[in-house]
Parts: sequence; C-alpha cells; structure tokens
Amino acid sequence: MLAADTRQRLLVAVAAATRFGAGILLGTGLAFYLGRNDASALVVGLVTTAYFLGMTVFSPFWGAVADVTGRRRTVLVATGLGATLALAPLFVFSGVWVPILSRGLYAVFAVGFAPVMLAVVSARGGDEGRGRSLGFFNAARATGFSGGQLAVGMLLGVLAPDGLYSIIVAGSLVSTLVVVFLDDSVAPQPDSQPTVRELLTEVRRRLLPAVDDRDHLRRNGLWMLYVALAFRNATVMGLFGLMPVYLPETLGISEFTMGALLALNPAGQAVFMLLFGRVADAWGRKPLVVVGIAGSGLFALVAAAATLFTGPLRLAVAALSFVIIAAAYSAMTTGALAFIGDVAPDERESELMGLRSTAKGIGGVVGPVVVGGLVAVVGYPTAFAVGSSMAFVAAGLAGWKLVESREGVVFPGRGAVPGTIDHWGTLSAAVDD
Repeated sequence: MLAADTRQRLLVAVAAATRFGAGILLGTGLAFYLGRNDASALVVGLVTTAYFLGMTVFSPFWGAVADVTGRRRTVLVATGLGATLALAPLFVFSGVWVPILSRGLYAVFAVGFAPVMLAVVSARGGDEGRGRSLGFFNAARATGFSGGQLAVGMLLGVLAPDGLYSIIVAGSLVSTLVVVFLDDSVAPQPDSQPTVRELLTEVRRRLLPAVDDRDHLRRNGLWMLYVALAFRNATVMGLFGLMPVYLPETLGISEFTMGALLALNPAGQAVFMLLFGRVADAWGRKPLVVVGIAGSGLFALVAAAATLFTGPLRLAVAALSFVIIAAAYSAMTTGALAFIGDVAPDERESELMGLRSTAKGIGGVVGPVVVGGLVAVVGYPTAFAVGSSMAFVAAGLAGWKLVESREGVVFPGRGAVPGTIDHWGTLSAAVDD
C-alpha cells in the first residue's frame, strides 16, 4: 500500500499530466489541420485566441466557485466532464470555424482545472514547502505537455482527425476520473453551503470587487504581477499559436521533428520546475518572475533568428529557442505561483490563482491576433521580433512594482501586515484579511 501522501501526489501527477496532455494535443492538432487546409496565419492564431478567451472569463469563475463552496474536488470533476463533452462538435460538424468554436467551448470548462488544483497543491505544501509542492505539480504538468507534443508529432501523420480527437477524449476522461479520489479536506469550509443565488452573488462580488474591496490585489504589488503576465503571454502565445505552421512551412521541418521540437519546451519544464521550486524557497519569488518574463522575450528573438540559418544549424537554433522558453516559463511560473500563494488570503487563494489565468488569458487573446496580423504584413521573423517587445516591457513592470513576498505580506506605502513577519524575517502566521 502506498502512503497517503505518496498516493495523493501520484493522483495529482496523473491528473495534471493527462489534463494538460489532452489540451496540447487538441490545440496543436487543430492548428495543424487548419494550416494544412490553407487557413491564414490569423485564422490559425484564432485557435489559441479562442482558448484564452475562455480562460480569461472562466478561470477565475471556477476558482471563486471552489473557494466559496469549499468543494474543490467537485469543481474539478464537473469541469473535467464539461471539457470532455465540449469535444463532441468535432466529431459531428466540419468547417473552418468548428475547431475554433469547439476549442473555445472546451476552454470554458478545462480552465477550471489549473486554479483549483493549484490551490489544493499550494495548501498541501504549506508556508515552508509551497515552492517545492508547486514545482512538483508543474513538473507533472510539463510531463503532460511533453508527452502531448511528442505524441502529436507522431499521430498527425498516421491518424485521421477523428482518431486524434478520440485519444484526446480518453485523456480528458482519465484526468476527470483520477480527481474523484483526490483529498481536498484542507480546503477552507464555509459555515453553510450557499444556495445557487448566494453562490453567484458572492462569485460576482469577488470577480468584480468594489473599490474598497481590493486590498488583496495591492499586497506586495500583486496587481502588477497580473499586468506583467498579460503582456508576457501576448508575446509567447502570439508565437506558439503559429508554431504548427511556422515550423513546417517557414523552417521546412517535418511533422515528426516539429513534435520533437515542441516537446523540448515541456520536457525542459519538467526538470526546470523542480529546480526553480527550490530556488523560490531559498532565494525568493520576485527574481524568478522578472528573469522568467525577460527570458520569454529572448525566446521570441531566437525563434525569429532561426530563419537566418540553414540545415542543421537552423534546427539547432530553433531547438535552442524552446530550451530558453522552457527555463523562462519555469522560472516565471514557479515564482508567480509561490508569490500568489504567499500573499493570498486563505479564503481567496483559488480565486487569485484564477486571476493569474485571466491575466494570461488576456495576453493569449491579444497576442495571436497581433502577431498573426503582423505576419501578414511583415513576415514571421519581423513579427516575432516585434512581438518580443511586449515581454521585455512586462519584465520591466515586474521589476519596478513587485515587492518580494517570501518574507511576508506588505502593502506598498503602508508597511507590513501585522503578524506575518517574525523577528527572523520569515512568514510566521497564515495570511488573512
């Protein structure tokens, strides 16, 4: 028999790997099929935009529902089933807009997984082990992405679209089944379960807070973290939404090699996440955030530079760009998640994790449209280089406004929150309003 803690970690790992693996199969597959059917770069980019539009609206919604009800596991199961059912139109209808609309509908439910599971994992890690706990989760997530990218490179050449969609449905169902056995007993519980009307009222209050109910967004400059993540994601998603077309058509890379290149990013994340989880606990959160965001801009420049070379050197430069984004994403994500976990009030942690997804979602909506539109005018290399500027602006904003959170909660201009920093300079009590 596995120890209880080991069993829970295994459940988290399997749920994350299958959920994100299915998602990457879907996104890459749909973009590839559209590109193969001569869709424009802008239309291909809309596959990514549709997903992030759903994320922008519904990720904080599901996080808030989980916090208000205290039923994180129930939310994970419900959203998993919804995401699976959202794939049905792909088997029934055809046309250029069906993949885009189905991807958006899938996102409405699938985006509930990350903020709720992150809150579960963050709570299990506690104040001292939060970075390592989140690093483990993100390593599992990266494993799913890596497996999905490797699989899509092989499957696109041998399966019809319906066959690929069936594998995606199976992965989504496995993730949903696994979370049924997840222990979410550490979730803060309300005094009584709200009615549907009370639930929707409270969720609306949280997502659209009054001016005098926004102190939780000012802790350590948290609001600027969200702004920086939006700008950074505009760069990265603007590029990634076009990679299934850019790699084979502009760089001349085969489908299998494309899958291997795309897999370098999540495979690298599986290693870097664990490393940076320890760095976040030892050295702090802010340095990881700033360096990771700046590295995302460097990724765009290196990806653009691949067109300057030919033969094996072109392939090597393209591969280097994915190693760079793996390290950059891992640093940024580990730092940002630990930062949010440090400063979030206990009863709003899922909500604030969801707002992180919303910020990324805004960038994911805007980025593919901006970069895809630029490609039509100036071509891929110049569009990628111009797109990198958004990430560098984001790094500057994060470096300017964020206040290191590892040593406690601080309201800029007002000092530390009483009871959160002891005389050794470490977090000594649960952060709460």
